Amino acid sequence: MPDLQALHFHHDHGRIACAVVRAAQPQGLPALLMVHGLASNRTRWREFMCASALAQTHDLIAVDLRGHGEALTRSAIDTERWCADLSAVLAHLGHRRAIVLGHSMGAQVALRFAARHTAMCAALVLIDPVFRAALRGRWRLLGGTAPLIGVAARVVRALNAMGVHRGALPPLDLHALDEMARHALLSQQDTAAFIRRYSSARADLRHVPLAVYLQDLVEMFRSPPLPTGIPMLALLSRAATFADGARMAAALRSAGAQVRDIDCQHWPLTERPDEVRQLVDDWVDGLAVADTATMR
Repeated sequence: MPDLQALHFHHDHGRIACAVVRAAQPQGLPALLMVHGLASNRTRWREFMCASALAQTHDLIAVDLRGHGEALTRSAIDTERWCADLSAVLAHLGHRRAIVLGHSMGAQVALRFAARHTAMCAALVLIDPVFRAALRGRWRLLGGTAPLIGVAARVVRALNAMGVHRGALPPLDLHALDEMARHALLSQQDTAAFIRRYSSARADLRHVPLAVYLQDLVEMFRSPPLPTGIPMLALLSRAATFADGARMAAALRSAGAQVRDIDCQHWPLTERPDEVRQLVDDWVDGLAVADTATMR
């Protein structure tokens, strides 16, 4: 098992927290920079980091977005701050370029990072991105209220600044939760219970400040730009819990992405970790991308 190191430092008045696996046999290749989803944290990527063959030749970095995990804050957050933090992480670790992997909201952040820091983005792996135009059901209705959710987030942050907030929030080990979920996914009834748990705002709010959760929704519902000229792999869940899979696939293919389907709901890293890891490992191995300007 590779050596998983915790890294903490401060940037732009905020705490940065990430987990790092240094390449066993460095070859000057871009790092893999992993970004979690809504109300999540970097432990979602622990299983991938510990099992991926890419750890032989690439640095693997999983980040707690500001407001999440060990980077908890009740101050203002948004995608722009997150992108700046990701850039700071790469600089701190001596990388000029990275292959950015994002799940769900993290995929939106990865796309915006590619738009804002194009020279730093060697490639993108998007796991179940959620484009607003493809939302369906109650999520489509919720997406339409994003401006109101943003106002609510600002109100809650103002109350937090006056000292009105919950006490310490217990950390959430998503790796352990994912292992328990896989044992439970044995029947249709268990699958329905899994979906309720993994899409439950009440469960998420046990570990994430309300203002952070509300801002996460705002950022997830923002339509990210689709880049051109950057290699992209998109892994889409066949069940497509939140968005229409066919519309998502069409939009991604129109931007030049390679699209692969995964037989699961909306959490491939939880439901099909081995399949995801193999697809990512093979695709990254096939990239002719070198980090020739590594700063280390």
